[in-house]
Amino acid sequence: MKISTGKGTISLPVLLAIWSVSAVTSLPGLAVSPILGDLNTIFPSASDLEIQMLTSLPSLLIIPFVLLSGKLSVGRDKLRILVVGLVIFLLSGIACLFIRNITALILVSCILGIGAGMVIPLSTGLVVAYFTGEYRVRQLGYSSSINNLTLVLATALSGYLANIDWHLSFLVYTLPAVSLVLSPFLHRQRSTPASDQMRNKTIDRPKLVRLMALYFFITYAALTITFYAAFLVDGYHLPKTFSGVLISLFFLAIMAPGLILDRIIGIFKGYTNVAAIAMIGAGLFCFGIFRDRGMLVVGALLAGFGYGLMQPLIYDKTAIIAPPRAATLALSFVMAVNYLAIMLCPFLIDTFTRLTALHGDRVPFLLNGMLTAGLALLAFRRRDDFTLGLDASYYKR
Repeated sequence: MKISTGKGTISLPVLLAIWSVSAVTSLPGLAVSPILGDLNTIFPSASDLEIQMLTSLPSLLIIPFVLLSGKLSVGRDKLRILVVGLVIFLLSGIACLFIRNITALILVSCILGIGAGMVIPLSTGLVVAYFTGEYRVRQLGYSSSINNLTLVLATALSGYLANIDWHLSFLVYTLPAVSLVLSPFLHRQRSTPASDQMRNKTIDRPKLVRLMALYFFITYAALTITFYAAFLVDGYHLPKTFSGVLISLFFLAIMAPGLILDRIIGIFKGYTNVAAIAMIGAGLFCFGIFRDRGMLVVGALLAGFGYGLMQPLIYDKTAIIAPPRAATLALSFVMAVNYLAIMLCPFLIDTFTRLTALHGDRVPFLLNGMLTAGLALLAFRRRDDFTLGLDASYYKR
């Protein structure tokens, strides 16, 4: 079976290898999430600082190694970097299964973050290397869907395994073994430069900075749901498990647009980004205004769908503004701000609430809803702009 790439064809095993790397990038931190509430019981002598380090330090280390991986990929063998990152990730995940003290778990989790950081930019870099034009856009959509579907399924699996034995939740970190098994197919079939990138000799830095800023903001705004839904649900006196339902629906909604990305672009055309940003804002307002369970579900789905629609488009635009040899480097900067937004989201919102003396469970949603509405209006007025708009090459094919 041969798959068209826009510049030839690749075999099915090569495509599966690319998809498997997309699945791996969603894993960092997942195994720790189900046992967060039990860490004081699992490690009775652990300090609050050690518990905070276990949850935040590995994520912090991902950012510099995402950038390092992108830098190393310029003019070097990307597949070798990928394999090294996968091996570090896999061996660290296996080691977590046998650890008995929190200091060792922190250390190994940090090493795992290093491996993950090396792999993350290559998950989209491989798509950009093998595909071009509408084929690349479609595959970036699939990559985003696979990433978020794996996130939902692996979260559920790690939670189930943690109920049996907390060590077993780390079994999800063995998924890189699949990518390692499939990686030889990438060696056998080399990529060729993308035709629409050949006009660039260097990365267009002003456009890259604007794409980074846009990605940072929409990630920060959309993740309000994952950070603050539990507080809102508790304030509304709804079952605590309902916040988990909302967050799961949010990530499932992020997955959905990637499966039909070309059809959605065909519907909204030049207004695609406007519609996506408006969906995120509308979703946040649903959380900030309504108490009804149904409207909270609608809010989670809208915000997730809007974010899932913009994510692959930002990746594709990043690929366009860089020459083939530097595409992974450009993507590494964009993907690094995603993790930066994840880390800073609660701190930014808490800082704002302290400065303005606004309090209440609805404030984060209403605040970011208004900011997102403003961005949607700006996107409407500047729909011909490279960053906020979508030119006809995306839908006149």
